[in-house]
Amino acid sequence: MNQPAAPRSSRKVIITCAVTGSIHTPSMSPYLPVTAEQIATAAIEAADAGAAIVHLHARHPVDGRPDQSPELFEPFLKTIHAKSDVVINITTGGAATMTVDERLKPCALFKPEVASLNMGSMNFGLFPMLNRYKSFAHEWETAYLAGSDDRIFKNTFKDIEKILRTCADNGTRFEIECYDIGHLYTLAHFVDRGLVKPPFFVQSVFGILGGIGTHPEDVAHMRRTADRLFGGDYLWSVLGAGKSQLAIAAQSLTLGGNVRVGLEDSLWIAPGQLATKNAEQVSAARQLIERLGLQVATPDEARAMLQLKGKAGVAI
Repeated sequence: MNQPAAPRSSRKVIITCAVTGSIHTPSMSPYLPVTAEQIATAAIEAADAGAAIVHLHARHPVDGRPDQSPELFEPFLKTIHAKSDVVINITTGGAATMTVDERLKPCALFKPEVASLNMGSMNFGLFPMLNRYKSFAHEWETAYLAGSDDRIFKNTFKDIEKILRTCADNGTRFEIECYDIGHLYTLAHFVDRGLVKPPFFVQSVFGILGGIGTHPEDVAHMRRTADRLFGGDYLWSVLGAGKSQLAIAAQSLTLGGNVRVGLEDSLWIAPGQLATKNAEQVSAARQLIERLGLQVATPDEARAMLQLKGKAGVAI
């Protein structure tokens, strides 16, 4: 009697969760993590829900403003490192109001497995969000959002090279954030110079005012261009800002990619419904992945896929 063939192992998908970021302000959602305890809890819950990587920013605990001070990172990094096997990814983006030296300090000190890296200077328009809220609890919020209509998020070639050399010397690899097609070509430039080594983890960002849009053709164009430039040397992931989060995640999965979710990128879990925690969005992404017959990568599987140095190699 013939036996059915054993099922082929399905593709592993990396879920990254960006738990707080520097885009949204505390008045926009009571669920946005601000304190070290809240950020640590959110990251561990996201990992328990299926995130292999957590992308981390810090905020001032009193008023929630973005803050890249290493002393604010240290408490939640130590808690996450002690209580979870999740891959820790520290931002070098910080906020557009910060200098590159300020943004680089936490990664230089803590030597994480992964650091985010923006691939170009750009307009980064947050000011339309002012029209969605009647009032803000903290004075800084209004000025921060309004000022983005005359603010450049600065990432020059010199800035990028500085981050690459500082982090690479510590064995840190990169979540390479590409907000437009030209950013892929900037990555190719640094690859040609030997400053970035494969496998590249390319995070395509859709829906930020000043970057590429959220149309399915935008997503497909980004994928086609990356394939042409990098072939089999990269892993692709996407994040969709706001309401586009899960729609773009679904398209990425059909195109062989990975996904990023989290309250940094969207405050919502459904139309008109705020997500109460990051883990809700991770669970929604996990459902998409599993319904497509794919599997969620564990942290150790993500480490192998991205050739990371391992948890023991960080300075936390």
